[in-house]
Amino acid sequence: MKKKKGQEVRYAKYGYIFSLPFVIAFLIFQLYPILYTLIIGFTNLKGVVCPDVHILDNPFENFQQVLSSPSFQNALKNTFFIWIVNFIPQLGLALLLTAWFTDRRWKIKGQGIYKVLIYMPNIITAATIAILFKSLFDYPVSPMNDILMKIGIVDKAFNFPVSKSWSRGIVAFIQFWMWYGYTMLILISGVLGINPEIFDAAEVDGANRFQTFWLVTIPNIKTILLFTLVTSLIGGLNMFDIPKLFLLGGPDNATTTTSVFIYNQAFSGSYMYNRAAAASMIMFVIIMFFSSILFFLLREKDADGYGVAESKKLKKQAKLAKRKGGVA
Repeated sequence: MKKKKGQEVRYAKYGYIFSLPFVIAFLIFQLYPILYTLIIGFTNLKGVVCPDVHILDNPFENFQQVLSSPSFQNALKNTFFIWIVNFIPQLGLALLLTAWFTDRRWKIKGQGIYKVLIYMPNIITAATIAILFKSLFDYPVSPMNDILMKIGIVDKAFNFPVSKSWSRGIVAFIQFWMWYGYTMLILISGVLGINPEIFDAAEVDGANRFQTFWLVTIPNIKTILLFTLVTSLIGGLNMFDIPKLFLLGGPDNATTTTSVFIYNQAFSGSYMYNRAAAASMIMFVIIMFFSSILFFLLREKDADGYGVAESKKLKKQAKLAKRKGGVA
């Protein structure tokens, strides 16, 4: 069919049509729950049936109760501790493996197999991993206890599940083991996007492997590092599946994270939906605060060390000053 003279074919509408399913799903399954959670945090909604739902006289009462709750404070400490203990070695090992796999001077054979094996823990379901590690560190009979007794470290079986420090450490190790492969692949993808001529220039200038990686690779993947840090922060502070499935938040709430606390408030018998919603919003603010700090610290800077917004402001001021000088 020929197009009439002066008639234009507009394809933009097809883009809107194709994106419509995502928009509808986002509005129903993400935006609405977020807004609903925000609202009920200011109400008295609790219990299986609550016919008289209304905004509290003190709208911030639920938030105050959550912040002053020793259980929430303990859960927040556990969350930050487990995240920091697992993320620092996770990022360190991921960077080391990235340097190993992307160094052109080391021609590693079978890289694909190594990457698949390293990434494999990330594709195993959390329930399976929780059952696996529960069996490995069970009491009184477990493979870990058998190994420790055979090599003479302990005389009798050690009860890992009742030790607070060991329980936190095991949960942190599980998180590290599950996610370091994913972090490595993200960093490798960032390194592969760097112009090879930069590495050629560094090699010609006599830079060794450490200097090339630290002074060339790291600055050029700053955006990827920011993505890794922010996504890890969001995932780490929302940690739920392993702490909940491994030891149900025990022993003595040693592995209870904020997400487990929120779940217990809403669904484990108490049905305190208002306090669970308030705790969710508090965690949202905390995540936004620390994410903003990361964005500020890793923001793009120009040659003079100024951020993008600062550079634009300075350029604008320089133009205005030049115009005023010309008029004078």
